[in-house]
Amino acid sequence: MAELLVEPTGFTLLATLLGLFVGSFLNVVIHRLPRMMEQEWHAQAASLRGEDPPARERFNLATPRSRCPHCGHLITAFENIPVVSYLILRGRCRHCSAPIGHRYPVVELLSALLSGYAAWHFGFGLAALGALAFIWTMIALAFIDFDTQLLPDSLTLPLLWGGLALNLAGTYAELPSAVIGAMAGYLALWSVYWLFRLVTGKEGMGYGDFKLLGAIGAWLGWQVLPLTILLSSLVGAVVGIGLILFARHGRNVPIPFGPYLAAAGVLALFWGEAITTFYLGSF
Repeated sequence: MAELLVEPTGFTLLATLLGLFVGSFLNVVIHRLPRMMEQEWHAQAASLRGEDPPARERFNLATPRSRCPHCGHLITAFENIPVVSYLILRGRCRHCSAPIGHRYPVVELLSALLSGYAAWHFGFGLAALGALAFIWTMIALAFIDFDTQLLPDSLTLPLLWGGLALNLAGTYAELPSAVIGAMAGYLALWSVYWLFRLVTGKEGMGYGDFKLLGAIGAWLGWQVLPLTILLSSLVGAVVGIGLILFARHGRNVPIPFGPYLAAAGVLALFWGEAITTFYLGSF
């Protein structure tokens, strides 16, 4: 087993397979974590009003078992094999034939492909293991923000501290660069937020975006922040214009920025230094 981990092809295949099953769990996190947060907010509000929290079914990442949202059919182990079950069932519930969302296999495949590439890119070691955690968290944050315009502190803050911890050994950046990256990442978007609010009287982004960029800076160092902001802004602008022109997305309807920050962070993880060198060299 140890030889398989050290051997590049074997480690890549194992990471890909692991990423596939983690992707299945990420679908649970994407669906349930916002609901868990909402229940906690209701409980806190009831407590502030001096009321007992409303009685609810126990609900977390493990309980209750996954079920079809249309007919309540409990999902069996056979129906929960990443990607394979979706293909065998032809994208429909086995009990009521209601369609299963395409996102489930997309998240699983995305997690598998990025995990495999991280293993191949970094090789077996701390950098690869950290990259897997970084990628999985980014996937969860991107899809949660896309659905709800929320970037949960329960994901962004551990991500930030995890980056600083890994860089104690200089895994991705020197520790001073990581600390400055965390501060500069947060303050950069915080400044944009307040400037936009002072000029327009509106909120242009949420505090979760500040924390996410701070976490990216903590992992990769302050040097990647300009590239991350540039890439995320370009992709966000292109997608936003496309939604307005082709999907009739209202101009006053907010577009979450977190998915583009997450995508830019993953790009910077793999190719940040190369892209920055190429960009600066072109001038």
